[in-house]
Amino acid sequence: MNPTVPSDSSLYELVLQSEFPPAALQVSPSTLKSLSDSFIQLLIEQEIPAIVWAKLPRGNVWWTGIEQYTNLPGIAQAAYLFTQQRDDAEEASSNSGAQIDKDATGELTATTDTPVITVQLPTDSLLRREYFLFVWSAQFKGGLFAHRPRSIQVNRVLNPNPLPFDLLSSSYGQTSQLLESSQERKQLLLALCSFETIVIERIIHGLERTIAPLPLQLLDHQSTGLSSLDAANLSTALAQHWQTLVQQIPAHPSSAHLIGQLFGKHLQHQEEIWQRNAVYRKQAENVEHLRLQNEELTTTLRLKDDFLNNVGQELRTPLTTIKTALSLLSSPNLKPPQRQRYMDLIAKECDRQNSLITSLLDLTHLDQEAEQTTLPPVRLVDVVPGVASTYQPIAEEKGVRLSYTVPEDLPPVACMTNWLKQIVINLLHNGIKYTSTGGNVWVRAKQQGDYIQLEVRDTGIGIAPSEIPKIFDRFYRVRQSADDSSGAGLGLTIVQQLLLHCGGSISVKSKLDEGSTFNVLLPVYHSPSESQT
Repeated sequence: MNPTVPSDSSLYELVLQSEFPPAALQVSPSTLKSLSDSFIQLLIEQEIPAIVWAKLPRGNVWWTGIEQYTNLPGIAQAAYLFTQQRDDAEEASSNSGAQIDKDATGELTATTDTPVITVQLPTDSLLRREYFLFVWSAQFKGGLFAHRPRSIQVNRVLNPNPLPFDLLSSSYGQTSQLLESSQERKQLLLALCSFETIVIERIIHGLERTIAPLPLQLLDHQSTGLSSLDAANLSTALAQHWQTLVQQIPAHPSSAHLIGQLFGKHLQHQEEIWQRNAVYRKQAENVEHLRLQNEELTTTLRLKDDFLNNVGQELRTPLTTIKTALSLLSSPNLKPPQRQRYMDLIAKECDRQNSLITSLLDLTHLDQEAEQTTLPPVRLVDVVPGVASTYQPIAEEKGVRLSYTVPEDLPPVACMTNWLKQIVINLLHNGIKYTSTGGNVWVRAKQQGDYIQLEVRDTGIGIAPSEIPKIFDRFYRVRQSADDSSGAGLGLTIVQQLLLHCGGSISVKSKLDEGSTFNVLLPVYHSPSESQT
């Protein structure tokens, strides 16, 4: 082997300088690990006698396959394992992922007579930013060569379109050990593959020329006869050692079927990565789903606690008022007008207590009823006039004009009859309650696409803009009137919940001293046959 090789070239550059250079691929450390494992597993499974040269990143996981191969009895011819002295200054300034500890090869302990030679390169070696794994055997010659650019910007310039099979996986093998620093795990590499005998010959000669002027350090050896050499003669002795072994193995053309097996092995590794990633992704989705469920349960429990706290306060208020009124009634000097006022107060607070308990029971049964109910069709013309006629005397007594307009040809809506009645009752009750004498309350209905709009408008005291987002909250009472204290603050909450179960919605527009308009949208009923079509 005597190809002309410049002494200052890296192995990666030598491959690029070949007559038909392979394309440079942008790969992750995980993909580099998968490719190197494919090389070694092919040698192990086919029991191919070969010479191996390797320089890989730090971490025992990178060297497991080579250790398995060198431990095969009578198979491996020799293994030359190169490590890098660590330069702390360079590592701190340039993310030196290629530098390797003295024990970075995992302390290989071959149990056979296979020569295993571990050599440490100095920090100024041309190979400091490179990884390689190449083999020489009778069946095939091939190698994997990677270069670590100084910055990710270099990656983008050299290869703006990363390969689709470049999997940034953290699940293959012990990938968490592939590279030690967080930056090393993220930085992509430029990689080349070659199976041309002439290229591998050029690489072997280039490696000899590259290490020739270097003060190498022999860290480990077996059956090599190199133990007595000093650093000055180590490079020459190494080259002579592997030249002797290479000459014993003929340089026949590479076997195509073995290269095909190597490609298949790599595809298998990549498939394993995808499968494991799919499992981990599914586990991550399950964890996220459980997290969301936990947050939902936590929120529900908190809202339940808040609700119970509000219920307790609302129940306590009328009881306190009743107790106070009863104590005043026991006074012997109480005059009849005062006695009657206290009796009216007790009656009013009892009504408030009854309203509160009734509303709470409505809320409690609402969810249970909704889960077991298929919504039937109901016509607004069958509900609104009846509710309006019930509230007509109340409106007249207060001096409020109540009117409604519900076309008979409106299609039915999907809602329980008692739910629709409850919605209209609550909105009409509020409209009359907060409208002064001489005011008006209107109820109008019309179709809007797949919905029926029910509008309840009053000329009452109105709602401040800052209060509108809160009016559907439980126990929230905003508008003040003479009989406001009798309410439970749950009417609009019940309306909103009923509409949610119907697939409808409610919105409000209001101005202080001008009145309010509540717009209810109810979905038009469609029979099961219409829904399927």
